[in-house]
Amino acid sequence: MGLLEGKIALVTGAGSGIGRETALLLAKDGATVVLTGRRIEPLREVAALIEEANGKAVARALDIETREEIFAAVTWIKDSVGPVDILVNNAGSASKVLNARFLSEAEWTSTINVNLTAVFNLTQAVLPDMIAKGEGTIITVSSLAVINPNLLGGAAYGAAKAGVKNFMTFLHNTYRNQGIRATTILPGETNTPIMDNRARPPLQEERAVMMDPHDVARAIVLCASLNKSAVIPELHICPTFMRDTSADIEIARWVGAPADTPDMPKK
Repeated sequence: MGLLEGKIALVTGAGSGIGRETALLLAKDGATVVLTGRRIEPLREVAALIEEANGKAVARALDIETREEIFAAVTWIKDSVGPVDILVNNAGSASKVLNARFLSEAEWTSTINVNLTAVFNLTQAVLPDMIAKGEGTIITVSSLAVINPNLLGGAAYGAAKAGVKNFMTFLHNTYRNQGIRATTILPGETNTPIMDNRARPPLQEERAVMMDPHDVARAIVLCASLNKSAVIPELHICPTFMRDTSADIEIARWVGAPADTPDMPKK
């Protein structure tokens, strides 16, 4: 019997990267995994892999920028599968323009919505059933950009990830005596598809020294599978090798800059 036998886990951004690997490991440990994301096809592929390994999974498309969709999805999960025991807030995105100097309010707002407001809405949707049961686990993937914010993730991403870390600490301090465990995972550079959206996408040899999504997923599942008497409020996980990101940062500095910006380097 797996450590998570009988548990129902909701994973956002489950179609690729860290979310995909987390879903596979949760199912391997016995949980019924609800896979969510914007696109249904990748979710169905992950669900098929889980079912081939005799695990249990269901897939549902979900736009986490829409509060109504979040609450409708959680209600559907409760009616179809059962109330959520484990929430993994993994979905995230970064703005295309990274420098606060050129970042539009629309991009700022969208990035905050995905990385912070969605976590609030998802938490608010699952919290009543967890409190009623007297136990539950909420795990959010933040970033080491909280500790060292810079142009790799950008101004909006770093602010959102710092905000979500604060929110998770609030949950830990407020609900731990009601059996709710709140954990923030702070990963460093991880070789996921989001790297393709960087201002300067890393080369293959650079990705080779990043963390594998599976490593971050193992940390998430560790936090989810502890006995309910134990909680890891915060976990940092980073690549062993620290690569030189100076070229990435310099390119990111000028994304979105008007062509007539006086101090912009000439090509």
